[in-house]
Amino acid sequence: MTNASDFNLDDELEATEGWDDAEDFESGYAESDLDAPDPEELTTGALDLAERHQLRRVASLRTELEDITEVEYRQLRLERVVLVGVWTEGSVEDAENSMAELALLAETAGSEVLDAIYQRRQSPDPATYIGRGKVDGLREIVQATGADTVICDGELAPSQLRNLEDRLKVKVVDRTALILDIFAQHAKSKEGQAQVELAQLSYMKQRLRGWGGNLSRQAGGRVAAGAGIGGRGPGETKIETDRRRINTKIAKLRRELREMKGTRDTKRQERRRHHIPSVSIAGYTNAGKSSLLNRLTDAGVLVEDALFATLDPTTRRTTTADGRIYTMSDTVGFVRHLPHQLVEAFRSTLEEVADADLILHVVDGSHPDPEGQLAAVREVFAEIGASQVPELVVINKADAADPMVLARLRQREPHSVVVSARTGEGIAEALRVIEGELPRPGVEFQALVPYERGDLINRLHQHGEIDSMEHTGEGTVVVGRANADLAGELAAYAIS
Repeated sequence: MTNASDFNLDDELEATEGWDDAEDFESGYAESDLDAPDPEELTTGALDLAERHQLRRVASLRTELEDITEVEYRQLRLERVVLVGVWTEGSVEDAENSMAELALLAETAGSEVLDAIYQRRQSPDPATYIGRGKVDGLREIVQATGADTVICDGELAPSQLRNLEDRLKVKVVDRTALILDIFAQHAKSKEGQAQVELAQLSYMKQRLRGWGGNLSRQAGGRVAAGAGIGGRGPGETKIETDRRRINTKIAKLRRELREMKGTRDTKRQERRRHHIPSVSIAGYTNAGKSSLLNRLTDAGVLVEDALFATLDPTTRRTTTADGRIYTMSDTVGFVRHLPHQLVEAFRSTLEEVADADLILHVVDGSHPDPEGQLAAVREVFAEIGASQVPELVVINKADAADPMVLARLRQREPHSVVVSARTGEGIAEALRVIEGELPRPGVEFQALVPYERGDLINRLHQHGEIDSMEHTGEGTVVVGRANADLAGELAAYAIS
């Protein structure tokens, strides 16, 4: 230990003279921390994305811990899956695209795809989905790869699910359960979570099953034949109890969603009362709908290169070049064979699409099968009653798409625009086309508006079209078009 009497302040200060000028000085903070943006400057979408990635599942981690201190630093282990498909129609390319999409869904749900197989059949096997011989081959693949889950590219019947699990000895899920799992992970709003839970319960109710006598046989009172109160017949079985509880929960969720739907309807009626046009952005999942909304309105919603990254609808108010107000809404993405439980549960949200004045149908121009995406989305449009709504096809990701593919899509879809939400290419043209497609006021007027009625002039700028405006000594002479309600107020100042 240094003796206090040997300490000299002047000597110590002289030893630190060159520290401020040292070029090899290194901060103890990571560069990423120094360069990180101010949290107050981040958009809502950036904050949501950071929160989602806080516990990102990573691969290549051993489950055995050599040191107990590793526990607090480890992340979740990826679920190891094998994909199985049945090809009943279409080309080989269609089957491979479907399996590739299933792999993306599995990775989005947080799993590692080890292998994938598909089989050509006229129809899925009613007992095992892929047939007895393929089940034996699949069991060998599962054992060789060490997979713990098998995902089937279709909706399995309860008997198919049970038979596959009995023979493969691992968990088996179908495409519907996989999509529901992704929705459960990404739903944030109270309405979105209730819609997902309703879809999950509707799916689960038909697939309840018991494990052993304790779940399948249950009697009240003393079970001995005819002895005691409750012994005159079987009581409610455990599986019946579970089904009754699920029905009760479903009824409660539907009541809650009806109340939330009332709030949404009130907002929609308010926009209708003020004759505010609405535009809905719809399309295939991961086609770039949220990115397009951010580019068009500076909404700042979450953007991620993943399937079903955003589920909760977002509505933003924006204006045309001549000052008219309209709304633009982002909606949940669609996918091939979208589970009917989801369509039913999200019907109140999808009504935004059916009630819109214009649909921006976004398609990924860089996808291997953009025509398949267009067809799958239009099937959902027909199911929710949106087939008659005017549609503008927006071919996104022009910066990554093949020009030949873009030319082919423009030829097949004459009423379309090509944009890149990432670079901004084509956005100006898209806005011009959108503004031209919006409904226009239908009543022509010519009025002399007194200067004290400046509120009418302001409403004309927001909800009408002004062809000419002239300020005179008596007031403002305005010529243009307005909706019926506003034109009725201007009738008192009409110029004959």
